[in-house]
Amino acid sequence: MRPAATEDLSALAARHGLTVSGARPSVPAYVRRLWSRRHFITAFATARLTAQYSQAKLGQVWQLMTPLLNATVYYFVFGLLLDTKNGVPDFVPFLVTGVFIWTYTSNSVTAGTRAISGNLGLVRALHFPRAALPIALALQQLQQLLFSMGALVVILFCFGVHPEFSWLLALPALALQSLFNTGLSMVFARLAAKTPDISQLMPFVLRTWMYVSGVMWSLDKLAGSDRLPHAVVTALQYNPAAVYIDLMRFALIDSFTGAQLPPRVWAVALGWAVLVGVGGFLFFWKAEEEYGRG
Repeated sequence: MRPAATEDLSALAARHGLTVSGARPSVPAYVRRLWSRRHFITAFATARLTAQYSQAKLGQVWQLMTPLLNATVYYFVFGLLLDTKNGVPDFVPFLVTGVFIWTYTSNSVTAGTRAISGNLGLVRALHFPRAALPIALALQQLQQLLFSMGALVVILFCFGVHPEFSWLLALPALALQSLFNTGLSMVFARLAAKTPDISQLMPFVLRTWMYVSGVMWSLDKLAGSDRLPHAVVTALQYNPAAVYIDLMRFALIDSFTGAQLPPRVWAVALGWAVLVGVGGFLFFWKAEEEYGRG
C-alpha cells in the first residue's frame, strides 16, 4: 500500500471539503453571484466613466465633444465631398444618430477586448465573477451614450425634428442593442484574454463594419439598385449594427419611415440580442477558470 503521505491529493482535498480556487460554478449559481455584485458593477462603470477624461482640461465635456467631432468629420467627408446626403432627408440628424449609436457598439467591443487584460491585477487579487468586468465596461458605454443623447436631442430640435410618440420606441431599441453589445463585449473579452493581438486587429475590423452598416449613408438605397447581388444587400440590411441604427433613426426622425426598414426588423433585432447576449455570456462563462492565469 502507498504511504499516507503519498495519498492522492484530489481525494484528500475532497474529503476535507476543499475546492479548486476560481472553479467555474453552474450557470444559475454564476448568475446569482453576478446579481450579488450588481452594486460593484454599477460603481465600477461609473468610476471608469468619471475617470475617463479626468486629465483633460475640459473634463467630461469630451463625452459630448468626441462623438460630435466624429459626426462633423463624417459630414464633411461623406456629406459634402462624397455627397451621400443627396436624397437623404434630415441628413444631419440621420448622420448624428448613426454616429452616436454606432459609437456605442464600437466602444463596447473595444472596451471588451481590454476587460481582462486591462484589469489583471483585479482579476488575480480578488475572487468575483469575471463577467462583471465586460458587463461593467458595456454599462459604462451605455452611460456614455445616455449622457450624449442630450446633445442628440438638441441637434434634432435645431434641424426641425420635434418629439413624437415614436420616440418611445427608442427605449426597446436601445435595450435590445445593450443586450447585444454586452454579449459581444463578453465574446471579445474571452478572445482577447487568450489572444491579446486581437485588440490590435479590432480597429480595422470595426472600421470595416462601420462602413457597411449605413452610418454615413442610407442602406435602403441599395434595395432598389442592381449594383450588388440581392443576398449581399440583404446581409448588409440585417447586420446587427445596421438594424439597431435604423431602429433608432425610425424612432427619432420623422422622415425615416417604416418603408426604409427591412421586413421583420424588430424580430431580427430581438434575435440578434438574444443570440449574442445569451451566447456571449455562455461563451465567456465556459472559460471562467482560465482568466488571469498563465
